[in-house]
Amino acid sequence: MAAPHTDSTAERGGTVSRGFGAFRRAGAFTMRQARRASEAQGAGESGLSRLIHMHFFNTAGDAAVAISLAGTLFFTVPSGEARGQVALFLGLTMLPFAIVAPLIGPFLDRFAHGRRWAIGATMAIRAFLCWVLAGAVVTESALMFPAALGVLVASKAYGVTRAAAVPRLLPQDFTLVKANGRVSLSGIVGVAVSAPIAGLATLAGPEWVLRYAFLLFVAATIAAIRLPARVDSSEGEGDLLLRGEDKGRTGSVRIPPAVAYALRANCGPRWMSGFLIMFMAFQLRENPIDGWSVELLTALVVGGAAAGNFLGVVLASGLKRIKPAITVSSVLIADVAVVVFGFLFYGVLALALLGLVAGLGQALAKFSLDATIQRDVPHRVQASAFARSDTTLQLAWVIGGFIGIAMPLDPPRLGLGVAVAVLAAWSVFVFTRRPQRAPRTVQTGN
Repeated sequence: MAAPHTDSTAERGGTVSRGFGAFRRAGAFTMRQARRASEAQGAGESGLSRLIHMHFFNTAGDAAVAISLAGTLFFTVPSGEARGQVALFLGLTMLPFAIVAPLIGPFLDRFAHGRRWAIGATMAIRAFLCWVLAGAVVTESALMFPAALGVLVASKAYGVTRAAAVPRLLPQDFTLVKANGRVSLSGIVGVAVSAPIAGLATLAGPEWVLRYAFLLFVAATIAAIRLPARVDSSEGEGDLLLRGEDKGRTGSVRIPPAVAYALRANCGPRWMSGFLIMFMAFQLRENPIDGWSVELLTALVVGGAAAGNFLGVVLASGLKRIKPAITVSSVLIADVAVVVFGFLFYGVLALALLGLVAGLGQALAKFSLDATIQRDVPHRVQASAFARSDTTLQLAWVIGGFIGIAMPLDPPRLGLGVAVAVLAAWSVFVFTRRPQRAPRTVQTGN
């Protein structure tokens, strides 16, 4: 009986070996195709492909951190303690976005390699904090909350620093909308590749997911430092001045009305995204829907948001022409409508729709803002425009998250009712300040 058993074992071993070989070949083929796509149409020569590769590692690391913390920060710590500490540290993140962020650009312009090192610093900080978190989640150390929120702040800071880098790396005859579309798609691929790996790592413990994220952020740090030198150059550039600002570099430009409108309209979906993530993280834990586990409900909302974001990126990237003013207005109205639906018909379907519409709307609104900046802002000011707009949107997200944490969890519909009131009031404010001119069509260059 031993011989057949040995043969069977050998056969299974050969099958597994062939399976791993096929998986490795498929992975190598996928990576070659992804690299070829990222370097197409001059993106390799301009250095945009390097930023695309960096963003892949960035989002892959963020996905791993999110999966690890989903099982530690929200589900193992007492809800009252978690809400209080997350609210405290999230509130503290508003300080750098509101005060320090507008000063970062002019400060970095004084240093050679300043912007590359700034982008790299957001990665290196997250790598260090992930290593700290890996030990903290095992020992339940008090460092867990500061480190987790530090990762969040560094992730948001990365969004601001990266936004200013994209205009400096555009290939010839390449639009900003198309460039940002490629960067966003690389992020979606990063999440799709990293999430299953992180999920498998959770079987060994959340600390191993964080160590995996540490490696990803180390790779992203190296990729940031290897960005082309033109990322640091600000020669001939000016600042985009918001309302009430009188000083800037030579060649600075006042924000055009259409850009101001698109930015204000974008704050609604971004606020909703921050609110939804933080509110639902605690709401579903304290008041789960009968017959559904907390983890499954949370995955439903997060998965819906990810699917909506992917659909929005693909849709915006595939459009030949876009009317930004109409798009951002429609997104704002859709967000109000879906939150009203969630308030009236709170349940599994409403939660899935909330996530889907939030992700879809945020992606479409951001692409419309990018298109408006490219159309109405002079080229020399576009880097500043992207940095300032992303700073504003990140602040809107933080405010939404802070309000989401502060909301009472009982009754479940109360928080969504507050969200309806806030979004409706903001929509009225945005629409009453809409520029009085016909919306123009923008060619995306896809």
